[in-house]
Amino acid sequence: MATTNSSSRALKITAGVAILFGALSVFSGGRVLFGSDEARAAVGDAVLFVLWFNFLAGFAYIVAGIGLFLQHRPAIWVSFGILAATTLAFLAFGNHVLQGGAYEMRTVGAMILRIGIWAIISVVAWRHIGQTPRP
Repeated sequence: MATTNSSSRALKITAGVAILFGALSVFSGGRVLFGSDEARAAVGDAVLFVLWFNFLAGFAYIVAGIGLFLQHRPAIWVSFGILAATTLAFLAFGNHVLQGGAYEMRTVGAMILRIGIWAIISVVAWRHIGQTPRP
């Protein structure tokens, strides 16, 4: 079992990644959704529901990151919820693709990256907060 200091450090790094990833998601998604025609054109055949999902999920990433930083147990379930929701969004995206919908290949990579990051964050949260005995 990790020491308290290394556990705290792992959580702080994980929280920082979650918050940064959330801020970048909100910024980049907001720029496309609410920005100029040039910003929208730059993303090509973006799938609108995936774009909205990732933009809104960015706020949840920030909430989860704050919870992880504070070592709050609900952050575990927020993290797993984000992982589950992202997986469902990716499945819906796959359905869109299978039905012949236009898309950008980079969306596939971005969704795989998001799922991978939230799988790691969820495991770190579970290992360092979920398995800590309560006083």
